[in-house]
Amino acid sequence: MGDVIMTSPALRALKETFGAKITLLTSGSGSLITPHIKEVDETVIFDLPWVKSNTLTDGQDLSKLTDQLKNQNFDAAIIFTVYSQSALPAALMVLMAGIPKRAAYCRENPYDLLTDWIPDDEPFQYIKHQVERDLTLVKFVGAIPAYDSFDLSFNSSCLSSIAEKLNLPGFDIHRKDTIILHPGVSEDKRKYPVESWIEIGKELASKFDFQLLVTGSQSEKALCEYIASGIGPSASSLSGELNIEEFISVISVSKAVVSVNTSTIHIAAATQTPMVVLYAETNPQHTPWKSDYRLLPYSIEKNLQSKNIIIRYVNERLYRKSNPFPLPSNVVKVLSDLLEKRKNPEEIKNLPLDFY
Repeated sequence: MGDVIMTSPALRALKETFGAKITLLTSGSGSLITPHIKEVDETVIFDLPWVKSNTLTDGQDLSKLTDQLKNQNFDAAIIFTVYSQSALPAALMVLMAGIPKRAAYCRENPYDLLTDWIPDDEPFQYIKHQVERDLTLVKFVGAIPAYDSFDLSFNSSCLSSIAEKLNLPGFDIHRKDTIILHPGVSEDKRKYPVESWIEIGKELASKFDFQLLVTGSQSEKALCEYIASGIGPSASSLSGELNIEEFISVISVSKAVVSVNTSTIHIAAATQTPMVVLYAETNPQHTPWKSDYRLLPYSIEKNLQSKNIIIRYVNERLYRKSNPFPLPSNVVKVLSDLLEKRKNPEEIKNLPLDFY
């Protein structure tokens, strides 16, 4: 979901510049957020074999997808990638689907696989934020956005149904002092210790009159309930209880979010909810975009680090120093400082990602 959200300004540029109908080909997990991105007119859901998923895909499945794309008579295909991915498998597929204009970043000469391509200098010369990378690609084919912030659509009236669904004694969804704790991750390498989450919640409960909500997916229900129970009566688990629109709505009315680096931080960026991000040192280009946040980085264990040679290169250049998990007391202090700053907000700027 985070990848799709970060691509949304580029999709907006395409739609506004060319009056285009946008069909997004994305994974099952990525498709969950597309109903809330107004630039997307249609979604094709497919877990491609060159993108990490739990779905096994064979050549016959790919052949059917290629035929489906061919039958839809697309004018152009824009292939969005992170710097550690190759666009060539997707380029071959859309060429076979007969799509005449095909644009992407590429590290080697793609010849006829792509009609428009940018030699990929990342991460060897610089690292751009993912939003900037995607915007640069669509600008290359002539698309200019009116603005480049995130804009998720949702109906805030669903807060009333959330209040009924929660049925939590003494909890008021409309109070402005709700803090979201989001511990769940899709990869073990980005985990922050469970007991440390409990310590964060306990310290927040002892120092402030905050309502604490522990959020996560249905598969993270046991984890979130354990953390909420460990914190005590000021915390409640909403894991598996909210659909995506309800989740966006809850974030939009919360005072702040404390989360690992996952799609939650990009939703918070879209709703302009301040956040503290427990940031595993994996993707330096995926920090929250144009929002008020603080990063607390920590190193990934050697046995969990990527085998991708490009990611290893970045790790060796950017993450030379070993960073331990942030102390819960420091997480609380950083959050307190962030909220205090919000009383006298300054202009929010994204710093350049340049580590040379």
